[in-house]
Amino acid sequence: MRKEYDYALPAVAEVNVIPMMQDEGSMKIDEAQLPDILPVLALRNVALFPGSIFPITIGREKSVKLVKEAEKSEFFIGAIPQYDATVEDPGEADLYRFGTVARVLKTLDMPDGNLTAIVQSVRRIEMVALLSSDPYLTARVRYRPEIVPESNGNDIVALMESIKEKAVTVMKNANMGWREGINAMRAIDNLHFLVNFVATTVEAEDFRQKMELLQYDDVRVRAMKLLTILETQVQLGKIKQEINQKVKSEIDQQQREYYLNNQLRTIQEELGMDDTGDAEKLRARAKEKDWPKAIAEAFERELTKLTKHNPNSPDYSIQYTYLEFMLDLPWNKVSVDNLDLANAKKVLDDDHFGLDDVKDRIIEYLAVLKLKGNMKSPILCLYGPPGVGKTSLGKSVARALGRKYIRIALGGMHDEAEIRGHRKTYVGALPGRILNGICRAGTSNPVIVLDEIDKLGSDFKGDPSSALLEALDSEQNTTFHDNYLDLDYDLSNVLFITTANSISPVQPALLDRMEVINVTGYLAEEKMEIARKFLVPKQLKEHGLKPKTLRIDKSCLREIIDQYTHESGVRGLEKQIAKISRVTAKKIALGEEAPSVIKKEHLKEYLGLPTAFHDLQKGNEGPGVVTGLAWTSMGGEILFVESSISNGKGVMSMTGNLGDVMKESATIAYQYIKAHPEMAKMTSKQFSQKDIHVHVPEGATPKDGPSAGITMVTSMVSALRGKGIRKGIAMTGEMTLRGRVLPVGGIKEKILAAKRAGVNTIVISEENRKDVEDIKPVYIQGLEFHYVKTIQDVINFVF
Repeated sequence: MRKEYDYALPAVAEVNVIPMMQDEGSMKIDEAQLPDILPVLALRNVALFPGSIFPITIGREKSVKLVKEAEKSEFFIGAIPQYDATVEDPGEADLYRFGTVARVLKTLDMPDGNLTAIVQSVRRIEMVALLSSDPYLTARVRYRPEIVPESNGNDIVALMESIKEKAVTVMKNANMGWREGINAMRAIDNLHFLVNFVATTVEAEDFRQKMELLQYDDVRVRAMKLLTILETQVQLGKIKQEINQKVKSEIDQQQREYYLNNQLRTIQEELGMDDTGDAEKLRARAKEKDWPKAIAEAFERELTKLTKHNPNSPDYSIQYTYLEFMLDLPWNKVSVDNLDLANAKKVLDDDHFGLDDVKDRIIEYLAVLKLKGNMKSPILCLYGPPGVGKTSLGKSVARALGRKYIRIALGGMHDEAEIRGHRKTYVGALPGRILNGICRAGTSNPVIVLDEIDKLGSDFKGDPSSALLEALDSEQNTTFHDNYLDLDYDLSNVLFITTANSISPVQPALLDRMEVINVTGYLAEEKMEIARKFLVPKQLKEHGLKPKTLRIDKSCLREIIDQYTHESGVRGLEKQIAKISRVTAKKIALGEEAPSVIKKEHLKEYLGLPTAFHDLQKGNEGPGVVTGLAWTSMGGEILFVESSISNGKGVMSMTGNLGDVMKESATIAYQYIKAHPEMAKMTSKQFSQKDIHVHVPEGATPKDGPSAGITMVTSMVSALRGKGIRKGIAMTGEMTLRGRVLPVGGIKEKILAAKRAGVNTIVISEENRKDVEDIKPVYIQGLEFHYVKTIQDVINFVF
């Protein structure tokens, strides 16, 4: 039990004390000797019970004076605790009502200068009123009776045993002198004496609980209350033990790990498995990284694995490479976007002519980013014929945004691991192309161009286009999982731009994740502007020529476009300009005379004979020849459908390397005329006596698609009538067996092909009107459009 003081000290040592006890009967106190008015010793945090002999350290001046006089004169004092131990001069309101009457047996002067009084408690008292406070406190008291059970029945014996059992447990938990306490309690066979002994000895969680015991006259009730206090202390002791045991286990575990780590370090040094300082270097780099907490924890785990490998083992090299890759990834590092919209528009216009849809989309993204401050990057898909600037546009977008540029060529890729990477356990494992590109860029928000996405392959190694589904989905790519990294990486800040010549090979699920923008071919006028502003200056610079050294005349450029190129883009045109630049550079290097201005008459010398002959609309004067419009991945083309009639049994034949769909279109055309012979101004009998042969020239070139349906009907009707159609007409449209004309795609490319061929009138479906109205006026300038709903409308117009 803790030794208490009647005054407060700055620091108090705690000692365990088992009080001496003396039964009230053995003290032989005469009731007449107990006065009603007693001097009062105010106690701090200690309660005395009858029969206890207890040492109390005295500090207050009044208390010292009282104790010394009580010892000298051998008079009784009242020992009453105070509520607040910090009060130096307590009054009546500061004292409890209950206490004990006691006498001072002896006082001792301690080496530290304090006075210790040995006090024997005699009877319980109740303070009626405080009478004075000088020279020390005096009070009128009432002596409380003790209601003691007459005999020790079974219930009393059981109660005593319970108290003893709980008291022993509490004393053990408190590390008190429990052996002496057990020995003392073993000799007690009196409930009254036992209760007073235990109440004095055992600490209560709350001092007020002890004071509550002093107010009960009935010893049985006092015993039950004491048992409650003991049970509370037992439960608290168990909780403390559990906490202490847990803390001890954790400390033991830490000590064990420390010991084992030291042993492991020694063993590694003996076996040559020291990490040569690599781990510390990597750890130092990791402290500078700004990455998520989960990534930092994963890095530390992998670094621990590294330290367990021998530096000379292959596993060490694999693990070290993996950790370096983790550190090289930019994680939360992003470049600051240039949000100057005017500058972005200027950069895009300086690098590319036209392509307004793509430029507008980038400007829209920048505008939202400027207003909101944060936005997921769009995922764009640019599709169109070769050479129109799809790939180079990605570099311009990166320059306009102020971001890093990464290009990943997908053409011919057929291994899923190229996208997701290999698991690092494989020999020669590498991360996927996407994360590898981001690592090279050094930022988490580069512009990544996925080139030729329509040319992805698939085989037993997997399907790369399916692996791209996660990377190109703005809702999923925040947690893109690369097999090599084996951790989630956020791709939402990456601006993906994919390119394709045709979107038909791209799987629908992948196409649905992207914003598809059609990049169409150029008019001859646009090609001339591109050549004048971009291609010629570029080739002059690459070949070391000055602008004054070489100039190409406008008419010469037009001749090159018409006679030496056959494309929707400008790649072939750039090659021809490069050839002119090379020849000029050769002449200058050899000291030969070279014209400063290249004109049409110089082209044969510089480029040779014309290599590209466009199919101009010709031959339509004769019956059975009709001009159709077709779309290819290279852009728009014109094609001629020729029909010839011969006497026979009503048989139709087809040539020209036609695909199944085109053959079906020819069959539908033939059957429709057979059902409506009046279109050909024939009877059914006359029609059944004619054989029809349908041919589409350039037989080496495969042809397919439904858009030549109305062209074939018109060609057959023209041949059967023996009359040619109006001049300058080209047509495109699918036909049904009931004679309806359906809309077709690739309208802009077909219009460009028609203009190149000298067509002035185009016949198309009424449902394609909206497509024509959506095209810029410059593309359709000089063309007339005739919209039809049925094949009869076509026949009526062309004848």
